[in-house]
Amino acid sequence: MERYVLSVLVENHAGVLSRVSGLFSRRGYNIDSLTVCETYNPGQSRMTIVVQGDEYTLEQIEKQLSKLVEVISITHCKKEDTCEREMALIKVNASGSDRAVIIETCNIYRAHIVDVAPNSVIVEATGSEDKLSSLIRLLEPYGIKELVKTGLTAMGRGEEVMA
Repeated sequence: MERYVLSVLVENHAGVLSRVSGLFSRRGYNIDSLTVCETYNPGQSRMTIVVQGDEYTLEQIEKQLSKLVEVISITHCKKEDTCEREMALIKVNASGSDRAVIIETCNIYRAHIVDVAPNSVIVEATGSEDKLSSLIRLLEPYGIKELVKTGLTAMGRGEEVMA
């Protein structure tokens, strides 16, 4: 099974997210990641949807999405043509000498410490899924207390605009 990233431009009003997610559940398709936010145009939102399947599954998803009145456009984001990022907040045990090692690890990954407590820190990191997974693996020995990640968000490279 392959991983597909779809950028879906939709009308920005109540119920659109419910209709899109309902379409997936009715067809038995799982959403691996879903990120939604208003665009520069307040009347529109962009959904970045990550799904797994084959070419037939992708084709069916695109056909079903295009039937929804609120869907303005659908773009299949190919990895080589797209800039993809995720963000993670990671609360890590950090006391004593471990704190300096954790801070140095964060610096290597260009992550930021956004909160400091006597026995823990919260790390903010952005990047590819692989980069975040690697950072998380390095922080695990210190004890991850809590972890939250955004879904994938994507934008076409170069001059091309996903419309």
